[in-house]
Amino acid sequence: QVQLVESGGGLVQPGGSLRLSCAASRFTLDYYAIGWFRQAPGKEREGVSCISSSDGSTSYADSVKGRFTISRDNAKNTVYLQMNSLKTEDTAVYYCATARCRSPPQVARVVGSWGQGTQVTVSS
Repeated sequence: QVQLVESGGGLVQPGGSLRLSCAASRFTLDYYAIGWFRQAPGKEREGVSCISSSDGSTSYADSVKGRFTISRDNAKNTVYLQMNSLKTEDTAVYYCATARCRSPPQVARVVGSWGQGTQVTVSS
């Protein structure tokens, strides 16, 4: 069973930054494409970003393009989501999962299990 654990969420003011981490246990992350997803209250879960396993190509939702950056550190078995210029509408629970990367608007299709997620709240 592939298990991923998200961390790094918190409360930040508009315009601030956070870096989310997606760590793997008991398997090697670099064999998998990894997607970041988010779910805001009352809304459906949506794909935010995705990074491939093969060439490290990335995909972003239009709403975060230019502000968020996905990356992977295979030595640390971790995928990151650097979030800059945060807006109140970025408030959501963020999840990572093994995925198939897609072009926007889908960005990623989950193929693995969901973790607990990490809460990101952008508020003044």
